[in-house]
Amino acid sequence: MNELTQIIHSMRGRRIIVAGDIMLDRFVYGAADRISPESPVPVLLTEAESTMLGGAGNVAANLCALGVKPVLLGTVGNDVNAEALLSVAKKSDIAVSGIVTDETRPTTLKTRFLARGQQLLRVDSEKTHPVSNEIEAAIFAAFEKELPSAAALILSDYGKGVLTSGLIERMISAAKAARVPVLVDPKGKEYGRYKGADYVTPNRKELAEASSASSLKTDEEIIAAAQKIITGCGIANVLATRSEDGLSLVSANNDAIHHRTTVREVFDVSGAGDTVIGVFAAAIAAGAKPAQAAELANIAGGVAVSKIGTAAVSDLELEEAASGSARPALNSKFESAYTAKERVDAWKKQGLKVGFTNGCFDILHQGHVGYLAAARAHCDRLIVGLNHDASVRILKGPTRPVNPQDARAAVMSALESVDMVVFFGAEKAEEDNTPCALIAALQPDIFFKGGDYKPEQLPEAKVMAVYGGEVAIMPFHEGFSTTSIIEKTRTGS
Repeated sequence: MNELTQIIHSMRGRRIIVAGDIMLDRFVYGAADRISPESPVPVLLTEAESTMLGGAGNVAANLCALGVKPVLLGTVGNDVNAEALLSVAKKSDIAVSGIVTDETRPTTLKTRFLARGQQLLRVDSEKTHPVSNEIEAAIFAAFEKELPSAAALILSDYGKGVLTSGLIERMISAAKAARVPVLVDPKGKEYGRYKGADYVTPNRKELAEASSASSLKTDEEIIAAAQKIITGCGIANVLATRSEDGLSLVSANNDAIHHRTTVREVFDVSGAGDTVIGVFAAAIAAGAKPAQAAELANIAGGVAVSKIGTAAVSDLELEEAASGSARPALNSKFESAYTAKERVDAWKKQGLKVGFTNGCFDILHQGHVGYLAAARAHCDRLIVGLNHDASVRILKGPTRPVNPQDARAAVMSALESVDMVVFFGAEKAEEDNTPCALIAALQPDIFFKGGDYKPEQLPEAKVMAVYGGEVAIMPFHEGFSTTSIIEKTRTGS
């Protein structure tokens, strides 16, 4: 086990405070096949929706993927979007006790409308005035409660008013007294408000604006701009992310380290900044030297930009990339509904036929493997919609699943016949527990169903018919079932 791998293992279970502007990202998917008669704008026929954490919440989500235990501090409004945001955070095992309700502002919501993978419009619902003294005091009180058990503090500043200059100063001062490293994802030009921070992590554009630099193409220009921030603002180190060009770590003692990102192909640089600060902070929290943390952050950035969308980089992916393993990362097949749609669109642009099937796949057996191989033979790419744990309990009862969702997804993704794994399902019995919404969002060319069904009996077939998709009924392999395997295990027969 090399040093970087040891650091990754040491990250797991560390508690890191993430304070800042928390947002809810909402995605509305549909088809825009006609123009409104009222004005020359497209009409979007909605088919599915999804929500995920944004802003400081996305940083926390990235930490979760690394096995870190993030504590999220910030505000939400007294509204339905707050309920949705807190629900998403809790499902991700993010601590939310430090999130304060602010009656004077709504929960920040960014809604994106997409048709066939193309974003048509973004609508923002927010207020950006500074929080009141009362709200600031409540956030700081929550921070003081969490600080003794924290291994690092991340200030995620999106300029939405939560991180006031006073709150930043108090948090940095308290963290320094407790010997907790402070990392800042900055906003705006005035980096003096982050005085005393151990690290700031601007991207190239942000660094240029804060240092008034006209060009930041070379290493020397990056160093000069970073030193201007360090000496002028009282900050110890600058970790400058340079998109697909990698990153640079510049310190007050004039040391500078530059890492170039090595990726097979750059698909999307969005979200890479949150990945970089998350991995860097987790490594520092685990006791890594700054140079080692920068190396890991750069490796993670390389993995991030090779993905479509803002999918987080997991500890498994990072460990495999850091060790130079040639085997593909299992998690490279995991996608959210949003990022899955972008990958499906990319496949279709290449002329590939995309298939979809779904199931619990609790204990993978020969029947499953044969069915999936047969389905894959009828398409170029096969997506498996995998019921998450709550969904399986609704279908199979309180003793199931035998294997948790991450374990089931890891096994499923190891199959050569499977090209993508996406979780879906209901949280409550009264909710829709079919993959219909996921199918509507992804719009595969062909839907596979095992058994002796007739297409008209399937709710999924109605969704496929909306856009002209195909339904294929595949025969099950007789003599195999998860239920019978469980029963044999219990009875010993």
